[in-house]
Amino acid sequence: MASGRPVPAPRVGRNPLPPRRNPHGPPPPLPGKPHGPPPPLPGSGGMIPMNSMGMGYMPGQEKPLPPIDARAKTVLKEAVDAVVNSFAKHTHGYGRVNVVEALQEFWQMKLERDADLKNGALVAYESLPSNSPPYVCFVTLPGGSCFGSFQNCNTKAEARRSAAKIALMNSVFNEHPSRKITDEFVEKAIGDAQGSFNGGLEDHDNPSTGIGAFKFMLEANKGRTMLEFQELMTVFQLLHWNGSLKAMRERNCSRQEVLAHYSHRALDDDMRSQMALDWIAREQEHPHIISRELQIAEQELETARMSGRELRVYKEKRDILVLSLSQIVPSESLA
Repeated sequence: MASGRPVPAPRVGRNPLPPRRNPHGPPPPLPGKPHGPPPPLPGSGGMIPMNSMGMGYMPGQEKPLPPIDARAKTVLKEAVDAVVNSFAKHTHGYGRVNVVEALQEFWQMKLERDADLKNGALVAYESLPSNSPPYVCFVTLPGGSCFGSFQNCNTKAEARRSAAKIALMNSVFNEHPSRKITDEFVEKAIGDAQGSFNGGLEDHDNPSTGIGAFKFMLEANKGRTMLEFQELMTVFQLLHWNGSLKAMRERNCSRQEVLAHYSHRALDDDMRSQMALDWIAREQEHPHIISRELQIAEQELETARMSGRELRVYKEKRDILVLSLSQIVPSESLA
């Protein structure tokens, strides 16, 4: 493929069915996601693993997430409370801090300080429908990262506060200089990657290798934070999960061309719809594959939520599969 040519997302399956009209409309994109106690940095092994196409993926992307034990939950809650209380003190809060307001104020301050927030500073909440506890709430930050309530909540208001707490903690922690992608950060991350995957010294300068592709992405995002970088990585995680990266490789698209194209491509409704069509096509050849994959995605999402992790990729996977299923079965069966 000639360099510079747009790289459209190929359809993985054959002869995808046209989506049937859903009378209730497609499910709204569940807004997408650092994590519990301070998230792992690439330099410490937290985001280094590579898949077969050389794209980074978050731990647990290709194997079940480990359950979070009672002690880990206690440590998570203490860490979140500590950051929230510290933020309240530094912003001259008195008494019990309103974390929902504090989170919105944090992002409003970033916008006023010329942060690159294309869609404004609005923080969005979404509660899962439920008539009884425990209630679950997700919160989407302006950049697209998503977090969820990480405790068993008896009221919807409590679930919203729980989601706001973990999101505020990650927002604050992401401002730390150690979360910025710098030359030293890239050097450390690539060194760890070479050690983990037995890569040669020449691999990191070759964009056709996995380590080289990872270095290319890091260097292209110097100056950005790890939360911003993770939002970009969500696109490649989904392309890998959906089979699109494999299809591009079979069409002789180079990693560098794919990276250069999708590094500037937002995860939007068009991309979700294309991936949903791929799953519809796959369902024709392997009946019930969407239902099975949806069950796995929901389990991943639940485990990640209770672990206080960033959720964007897990929620997007679930939403794409729900959208696919809504086109091939009556909408009532999804309720």
